[in-house]
Amino acid sequence: MSDTKSKNLSETLFKTHKQAKETSQLTKYLPSSVTLLEEKREREDYSWYRNLRRYHWIWQGMDPIELERVLAKIASSPNSRSEDQWLDTVIGYRSGNWAYEWTALGMEHQKQAAGLKGDEAANEYAYASLCFGLAGYPHLKNDNLASQAQVLASNAYDEVIKHSSYVIKQIDFPFQGKKIHTYLHLPHTEEPLPVVVVGAGLDSLHSDLWKLFRDYLAPNNIAMLILDMPSIGHSAHWTLTENSCSLHRAVLEQLPDLPWVDHHRVGLLGYRFGGNAMVRLSFMEQSKVKACVAIGAPIHDYFSTAERIKRASKMYLDVLASRLGKRTVDLNSFAGQLNAWSLKSQGFFSGRKTKVPILAVSLEGDPISPYSDNQLVAMFSHGGKAKQISARSISVGYEQALDLAVKWLQEELS
Repeated sequence: MSDTKSKNLSETLFKTHKQAKETSQLTKYLPSSVTLLEEKREREDYSWYRNLRRYHWIWQGMDPIELERVLAKIASSPNSRSEDQWLDTVIGYRSGNWAYEWTALGMEHQKQAAGLKGDEAANEYAYASLCFGLAGYPHLKNDNLASQAQVLASNAYDEVIKHSSYVIKQIDFPFQGKKIHTYLHLPHTEEPLPVVVVGAGLDSLHSDLWKLFRDYLAPNNIAMLILDMPSIGHSAHWTLTENSCSLHRAVLEQLPDLPWVDHHRVGLLGYRFGGNAMVRLSFMEQSKVKACVAIGAPIHDYFSTAERIKRASKMYLDVLASRLGKRTVDLNSFAGQLNAWSLKSQGFFSGRKTKVPILAVSLEGDPISPYSDNQLVAMFSHGGKAKQISARSISVGYEQALDLAVKWLQEELS
């Protein structure tokens, strides 16, 4: 995509959104819940509405210096905010607005990519796509700026596909009268390859996972199939239900139709909520899956008490409400309803073990994925293993988790 063309697309997409509703204001709560959220905000004294997942974004490929540069621009903006206390709530598509600043960085890299060729161009377009994905974070429904950012992210990823020396195929799988849009990444097409089906978090897009394929799976001769979780990105027209793996299951059932992958050597990799989905799938489709890895996945503990949900950040509550299609949220009943997402409550850890060997990993002190969850998963998996990573820095922890995951998948799929 030429620089002029991409700039025009950006201007066309965003020109009607100077006064777009600011992201933190999109989710409606009942008055009693609003009071609880206001008390929580005063008590915790956070400066940002969004959860700043710096190390996760750096692991995905974001340059730490550029990351801090964008956050500094947002923090120092003199423009008016929806919430004075939260730095990332600048109103409208203008300097200091979250979507504006991340889109600007994405455009910089898209411009650089236009002057490159081959894999250099592909990597630069992937970086631009990552920036555009961040512009839409946390991807709430009815967030107009996030929707436009997703279009830019998707278009940039199409350029990755055109320029990369790897083979990337866009494949639509029919499901419930609609189509599940997926991306199959292949190191080569000389023979059918083992494939890992990936489930991401509820605030991530498929285009955030380029580095996982390029740096971890491709060097080990493993293909990667990715799709967005229900209610986000290309899968936005499905609402998330307690059957968290429904889309991935439909894809898994149709894998034998693809000539490029060996459907007898299928692995699953899920992080955060995608890990919940992949563990669930490991019980439901034992004959079709050879191995599974769940990283930082909420399995039971997080959903087990209403108080735990109520302690979540407003952004995370907004994300959950958005994924479940809630129009107005009553925190008390909402927190209780989420117990249905516990795999233990669903009965998966009360009968027979799954034949699928599952590696359940999390970082020490993770409030969403405690070691007890990982132990529960390992206990009900033949050959399963629980691993808690006690890294001195979170960034080292991310690398260790991925190294463990790929080694596990490589051994089990060989």
